[in-house]
Amino acid sequence: MEYISTRGKVEPIGFIDAILMGLANDGGLLVPKNIPQLSADTLQSWSKLSYSELALEIFSLYVNNEIPRAELKQLVDESYATFRDEAVTPVKRLNDDTYVLELFHGPTFAFKDIALQFLGNLYSYVSRKTNSIIHILGATSGDTGASAIEGVRGKEGIRICILHPHQKVSQVQELQMTTVNDANVLNLSVEGTFDDCQRIIKELFADVEFKHRYHLRAINSINIARILAQTVYYFYAYFQLSQEQQAGKVNFSVPTGNFGDIFAGYLAQKMGLPVGKLILATNENNILERFVQEGVYQPGEFRGTYSPSMDIQVASNFERYLFYLYGEDPQAVSAIMEQFKAEGRVVIPADKLQAVQADFAAYGVKNEECLDTISAYHAKYDYLLDPHTACGVAAADKLAVPGEVTVSLSTAHPAKFDESIRLRGIAQTYPEQIQALFDKPQFQKVVGGSNDEIKDELVKFF
Repeated sequence: MEYISTRGKVEPIGFIDAILMGLANDGGLLVPKNIPQLSADTLQSWSKLSYSELALEIFSLYVNNEIPRAELKQLVDESYATFRDEAVTPVKRLNDDTYVLELFHGPTFAFKDIALQFLGNLYSYVSRKTNSIIHILGATSGDTGASAIEGVRGKEGIRICILHPHQKVSQVQELQMTTVNDANVLNLSVEGTFDDCQRIIKELFADVEFKHRYHLRAINSINIARILAQTVYYFYAYFQLSQEQQAGKVNFSVPTGNFGDIFAGYLAQKMGLPVGKLILATNENNILERFVQEGVYQPGEFRGTYSPSMDIQVASNFERYLFYLYGEDPQAVSAIMEQFKAEGRVVIPADKLQAVQADFAAYGVKNEECLDTISAYHAKYDYLLDPHTACGVAAADKLAVPGEVTVSLSTAHPAKFDESIRLRGIAQTYPEQIQALFDKPQFQKVVGGSNDEIKDELVKFF
C-alpha cells in the first residue's frame, strides 16, 4: 500500500510517512494509491468480529506490514480500551427504519475520539521507534481539539498546539480543551471563525521549510489516518444490523462540516460495503448541500448555529472526493483548486453533478428545525439527540424512503451542547467527567488571526 497526493506532485510514500506528512508537500491531500476491494466472503468473515478485531483487519490493509501485526494489535487494543461501552460504537434502534450509531463513548464524549485515540498512540509509537520529535498542530471547531489533546497529553516526545475560534465553541468543548494543564499542551483561542483557524493550519503546513524545521504533524482530518480509522465504524454498524435483521443496503446519514466523516463512509462503500444512500447533513452553513444539489462549491456568509462543530464553510476533505470524482486525475484536481483559490468558487459540469448525486443526497437543516428534531425524538422515543446528531436525523427523515434502513451517526454526547438543548426546556444530567470540568481553572491564550502571530506562538512553544 502506497499513498499519493491528490495533486500528483509527491512521490508515492508508505503508511508511516503518510501519517507524518499529514498535508501533502504539494498542498494536496494524501489518498491510498489503490483502494482495497473486499469480497462478500471477507465481509462475512468479519461480521462477528469485535470492534478492535475489525479495526485491526481494516488497518492491516492500509499499513502494509510497516507496523508488525502484533504491535498494531497492541496499538488498536490500547486505543479502544478507553471507551465506556464494550461495543465501542453501539447501534441503538429508534424504530423499524431509524437507528443511531453512538460514536460518543470515548474519553471526550465525541466521535473524534475514535480516530484520535488511535492517532495519538500511533504518533507515540512512531516517536519511540524513530527517536523523533512530534509537534502536533491542529484546528478545531470544538471536538477535535479535546480529543487530540486527550490522545497525547503527557506523552514523551510529543507537543500539541490546538487553535479554536474564540467564543465560537460550546462551553463544555472549551473546558475540555482549556482545563488541561500539561506542559506539552498549548491552547490558542483565535479571534475569528473555524475557517480562519483551518486556513492558518493549511498555510503553515504548506510552508514546507517551516513544517520541517519545527517537526509539524497534523491531527485534523487532512491526516489520512483519521479517515481510515473512521471507516471502521461504518463496517461495524452494518455488521451489527445484519445480526439483528436481514440487512441489504443500509443508508447512512452523516452530520458533517469538513467532509471527513462522510468521506470515510464513501471510502467504505468503495471498498465494498453495501451502502445505500450516503446522506450529507449540514446546518445553515450549507456549502456542501449546495454543491450536491447544484454543482456549485462556494462559501457563503458564516452563520453561528446550535450545531457549532458544523459551522464550517470550507470543507478540508472536499479535495479527496474531487480526486475520485475526476477519475483520479491530479492535474484536473490541481486546476480546480487553483481556480477555487483565485475565484473563491468551483462550478462542475452537468455530467459530474450527475455523478455527485449518485454518490450523495444532501439536506441543510435550519436552526429551529434542529431543535424541533431534538424535541420530537425526546418526546416520542425518550432519546436525547445532540444538535449535530439532530441534523443527521432530520436529514434522514427528509430524504430516506420509508422501508429503507437508515443509520444516523451520533457524533457527540448531548451534554456537550446543553446550551442548545435547554432552549427546548429539556433537562439532562451531566456525566461525572463533564460535571467536574466546571470547577477547574482554564489555560489558554487569546490571539489574533494572522499566520505570523500563530507562528510566533509556535516558535515559543516548540
